[in-house]
Amino acid sequence: MPLEPTTPAWLMAAWVSFKLAGLTTLILLVLGTPLAWWLARTHSRWRAPLGAVVALPMVLPPTVLGFYLLVAFAPSGPIGQLTAALGLDTLAFTFNGLLVASVLYSLPFVVQPLQAGFSAIPQATLDAAATLRASPVDRFLTVALPLARPSLLAGALLGFAHTIGEFGVVLMVGGNIEGETRVLSVLLYDQVESMAYGEAHRLAAGLLLFSFALLLLMQWFGRRTAMAND
Repeated sequence: MPLEPTTPAWLMAAWVSFKLAGLTTLILLVLGTPLAWWLARTHSRWRAPLGAVVALPMVLPPTVLGFYLLVAFAPSGPIGQLTAALGLDTLAFTFNGLLVASVLYSLPFVVQPLQAGFSAIPQATLDAAATLRASPVDRFLTVALPLARPSLLAGALLGFAHTIGEFGVVLMVGGNIEGETRVLSVLLYDQVESMAYGEAHRLAAGLLLFSFALLLLMQWFGRRTAMAND
């Protein structure tokens, strides 16, 4: 539900940030899991180019991706023309546009841990399941996914944390609309720009502790998984 205008700015920004991160992570798990499986197991000549495209946001400046998405979302852009033809609103400076941008920008942080987890599964394990007449879908759902559970969690946590920390893509595509596209990173920028350093310190410290807690959770789960496998 939308928050009331009287809600404190930091709470509204937190709501937008966590909603964006949650939806982005969910979409990436649904779309990224089969993509990671394909990248881990295929011998296609398209594996390297597609893998490079997936990893591109890790090295591409966020503002570059944000700029091209903004051009594409504009009324004269290809996506803008498509949404207009379908009778939909433009994606630029909206939460939906921000969601599309976040999915693209956080893609490698979910896909690559999953790809590594799937690659580590011995082929002999999958072959054994095949000898028991398990179909490819059954082998994926009942063998590969349970074995890659630590990678699933790592990808989900990394994707969520990375989306919470987005700034360049968010500002380029979503702007700074309170209650709609203003996230915590943009609010922090606003506070520094207005020289409200006390509020900026509190918000930055909160984000730092949150990120640290997520990393501790990943390490704790990794140790539990390792102990269970011993």
